[in-house]
Amino acid sequence: MTSLTLPHDAVRRATPPVSAAARLGSIDAVRGLVMVIMLLDHVRDTLCTHWAVGDPMDARLVAPALFFSRTLASLCAPTFIALTGLSAWLYGQTHSRAETSRFLLTRGLFLMLLELTLVGFAWSARFPPQTIWLQVIWAIGVCMIALAGLIHLPRGAVAAIGLAIVAGHNLLDPIAFAPDSPWFKPWALIHKRSAFEWMGITIKTTYPVLPWIGVIALGYAIGPWFTRPAGERRRWLATLGLGLILGFILLRTINGYGDAPWAMVPGDPLRSVMSFLALTKYPPSLLFLLSTLGVAALLLALFEGRSGPIARKLAVMGGAPMGFYLLHLYVLRGLYLGAVAIWGTNQGQVFGLPSVGAMWLVYLLLIVPLYYPTKWFADLKRRRRDLRWLRYF
Repeated sequence: MTSLTLPHDAVRRATPPVSAAARLGSIDAVRGLVMVIMLLDHVRDTLCTHWAVGDPMDARLVAPALFFSRTLASLCAPTFIALTGLSAWLYGQTHSRAETSRFLLTRGLFLMLLELTLVGFAWSARFPPQTIWLQVIWAIGVCMIALAGLIHLPRGAVAAIGLAIVAGHNLLDPIAFAPDSPWFKPWALIHKRSAFEWMGITIKTTYPVLPWIGVIALGYAIGPWFTRPAGERRRWLATLGLGLILGFILLRTINGYGDAPWAMVPGDPLRSVMSFLALTKYPPSLLFLLSTLGVAALLLALFEGRSGPIARKLAVMGGAPMGFYLLHLYVLRGLYLGAVAIWGTNQGQVFGLPSVGAMWLVYLLLIVPLYYPTKWFADLKRRRRDLRWLRYF
């Protein structure tokens, strides 16, 4: 492929433009799908906090229905961050490298600020918040800033860096620093999930960013696939997805690297399968990323060329990701406060739904009401391209 050797701007001129239909037909549809799945996990996070869910989940103790609901949601962050990298490459095909780098830098800073304000306020029970969780929006922002620098390298180098980070970051797991070490806070932000105090506020680094930088780099690296014919692209994505999943199965069976070991549960095949699938998300292990990115690649192949009503509606959701994200957080916060006002704190100090079935019911009832305002915002973004600030959402 010539794009492996040509300079970035030469590749941008040599490759044919990617149509809007191609982008909306696959990338936005998959993005919309994982956002809808994300809603389920955030219903759990908001209305089911009385159910303890560790990381990785304890396959011996957690209820199977809760386990598989949570496992389904594991797809969201890796897919979204990989698609962010892919979208950055596509953006670079119609903008100069300097313009692309500047956009990634400014939008990354904007997302980090958003996590510390509107997103953080939605998750906090008090205002001003006493605890701030640096979660997925923070991680995406940091990743975009890192990618703003990486795109100045040859694409092959970006791919190599991404692969090295994703495959090798678990080698850093034994490294730890005491809370009084000057390296404790930086390491908590980069690789070791932890908490620390800053200006009287507790900061919890839910999404240490190093592995996610590898993911966004790999998403960027496969960008040229999306200038190829649809059938060829579909085959490559399917091959990639199956290869990643096979790699996950082989490494997990060997049980020697890439995540905490799994074990057979005597007399309980279901919980043995759960143990096999119980993977570390914070930060995402190699095995977590192999499995989730493998599924993401298969979904991209599946949605390639799809134009049915479901694909179109998912593409609408994927065309306004930040609008949907902020909307659903505040809708869930309003539902929680309303439930407390009506029924009180029925699970100790919190309100909680009575069952996983109730969690799924609330989730399903929310999808359609959230779709229409998201569609309105997506339409606004398309109509008002003169409002440049809208592209940050």
